[in-house]
Amino acid sequence: MPPSTFLLIHGAFVNARCWDSFRGRWEALGHTVLCPSWPLLDGEPSVLRANPPAGLGAVGLDEIVAHYAAVIAALPAPPILVGHSFGGLVVQLLLDKGLGAAGVAIHPAPPRGIPPSMRTAISNFPVLSGALLGRAVHVMSKESFADSFANTLPVEEANAAWERYVLPTPARPFIQAAAFSASTAVRWDRPDRAPLLLFAGGRDRSVTAGMNRSNKAAYRGGTVELREFPERDHFTIAAPGWEEIADAALGWALEHARGASVPAASAS
Repeated sequence: MPPSTFLLIHGAFVNARCWDSFRGRWEALGHTVLCPSWPLLDGEPSVLRANPPAGLGAVGLDEIVAHYAAVIAALPAPPILVGHSFGGLVVQLLLDKGLGAAGVAIHPAPPRGIPPSMRTAISNFPVLSGALLGRAVHVMSKESFADSFANTLPVEEANAAWERYVLPTPARPFIQAAAFSASTAVRWDRPDRAPLLLFAGGRDRSVTAGMNRSNKAAYRGGTVELREFPERDHFTIAAPGWEEIADAALGWALEHARGASVPAASAS
């Protein structure tokens, strides 16, 4: 199939570095892969951990969605959107605005109306409790990362991944999700939405597979599919075996994307 342009959207606690493997694999096939970080989160994770950017706590879903909408607006044709975790929610919000040729949401935080599972509530408690105490920015601990994010990895590997990827995240998107804010809402019955694929992980403790099933079932318009990977945790896009996830996302997206996506040469 001809080359396409992909816009990859990361989730909380990480930045664009988490997409390095996907980006290299897809660029080797001739695709253009854009990986802008959330506002204020460009840079080396260890540096950002030591010096969280001023203003990061004010970044919420509206600012993140606007950030990526501006990237899309600068392209000559709609890209394929791929997001993970909160990035998967951003993909759904962008598609609801009529942006993107197709979307793949990997273990996504769901839009308004889908309640969190008890396990998800436990995983997100440190962020939300910190917000209640006035902490607008949160860094996930190594213990929480190993327990809720990369729980299928040996502790030594999880700690190494924490050092490589984890950085400060604004608490505001978590507050908006917990409060079922209008910033998290989509029109479930929109018939002209670009095709959407949801991935769920059977061992995901941050966004459980049941939440992703409910997310899929809530849609009543357009093409929306769900694919489950029983042995995958939330760190699925960078954990061992990520190739299966990357290839499944790529194959479905190229098959279902609307119209011609941006050739690699024209986006350089």
